Amino acid sequence: MPETLKYEKIESDTECGKVLNTLFVNKFRHGYVRVKGAVMPDNFKKFGDRIQQMEIRDDDVFVCSFPKAGTTWAQEMVWCIANNLDYKGAEVVLPERFPCLDYSFLYNYEVMYEEDLDFSAPDYFMQSFKYVSELNTQRFIKTHLPFGLLPEKLQNFSTRAKIIYVCRNPKDACVSWYRYSQLTGDYTGDFDTFCKSFLNDIPFYSPFWQHVLDYWTQRNNPSVLFLRYEEMKKDLPSVIRKTAAFLGKSFSEEEVARLAQHLSFESMKANRAVNYKPQIQINKKYNLVEKDGTTMPSGSVGGWKKMMTPKTVDEFDAWSEAKVAGTGFELIY
Repeated sequence: MPETLKYEKIESDTECGKVLNTLFVNKFRHGYVRVKGAVMPDNFKKFGDRIQQMEIRDDDVFVCSFPKAGTTWAQEMVWCIANNLDYKGAEVVLPERFPCLDYSFLYNYEVMYEEDLDFSAPDYFMQSFKYVSELNTQRFIKTHLPFGLLPEKLQNFSTRAKIIYVCRNPKDACVSWYRYSQLTGDYTGDFDTFCKSFLNDIPFYSPFWQHVLDYWTQRNNPSVLFLRYEEMKKDLPSVIRKTAAFLGKSFSEEEVARLAQHLSFESMKANRAVNYKPQIQINKKYNLVEKDGTTMPSGSVGGWKKMMTPKTVDEFDAWSEAKVAGTGFELIY
């Protein structure tokens, strides 16, 4: 049996806790803990051990990443490749065919029942752990969990399940997560404070570089494919072919070109099956946010140049260079 996880409550009178419990809370999430060095919502305590002990199947495919690293883009690519370019099947909303394991602990939906809210949502939102566990078809699973909090059988590679990790440069990831959090009600502070929090490893799923580098150390394992968002933007067909080979698939140049078009930013942003419009509408309904929008506002590389001050850029660069020193990881912006 895996060792029971140990949790440390992040108190509100600490610097980290003050930020988390003031700016990173909403109706469905409050309170944070630290487990295996990672910042996680308090609700994770209900699921951490179950996730550690989760049964893993040989044909499972996990897409893992730190938040806002291009996860949705990679999910759609992986699902289409693994399902032999079934574009009709891809009309089903992405969270149903490629569920996010994390929803069960990211959002404490018990609040809705306690407050007798008139709320309904599919099981892949409300009970994602149960939904994933009971799927009777090949499972494609998304998670932002650090490597050390993945199911034990994934960590020790005791099955033939595959892990695809997507990495994005921290400056763009920070900007994208800030915009997303403003849209979803996950964060209520300003951009400067968000940047400082990111650099100090305060947001949930942090520390950022520990998250990236723990997966990076597994990059030569035949069950792991390490991808970069920047590579996908630069040469998507090449990444499609690399991912297809990893999944044991092969496509003609015409098929690769059609998939690249399906995965283009314009197509993804307009595609209701992947743009998470329903989730945003739920957040609006329960007054977490007032504005409408999309979880894919720009999809660009280098968006940080328009938002970060020169001082913040220098801080991010110095921080990143110190963290990756000696790891063989190349910073790509």
